[in-house]
Amino acid sequence: MKQQTLAMAAKYTTGFEQHHRPTRRDEFLDTMNRIVPWTDLCAVIEPHYPKRGNGRPPIGLERILRIHFIQHGFNLADFACEEARYDITRLRHFAGIDLGCEAVPDADAAQISSPAGEEHPQ
Repeated sequence: MKQQTLAMAAKYTTGFEQHHRPTRRDEFLDTMNRIVPWTDLCAVIEPHYPKRGNGRPPIGLERILRIHFIQHGFNLADFACEEARYDITRLRHFAGIDLGCEAVPDADAAQISSPAGEEHPQ
């Protein structure tokens, strides 16, 4: 496991608050973590997920699934979801994004590909 940066060390808050009450968002994400079988879901999708090759490298499968669940669970458009991942520490933590080591995947990179000819709803 890689070393945790200060950005990720503060679990859900900025790290200086002494009093924190779990929000409905926290409860929703914790519930999703508990009930979604992430490893089984990734195992089913992995054979069909793009592999590293020419062009932009794909985002990790579990991370892209978590981003997809965030986007649809909170009814966010692509760019609103990208901004939320920058703004809300709890969403970054759920998706496994550490701003001390990496950037938040942009809205274009985080889109899940559709079959050829099918358009993404905006």
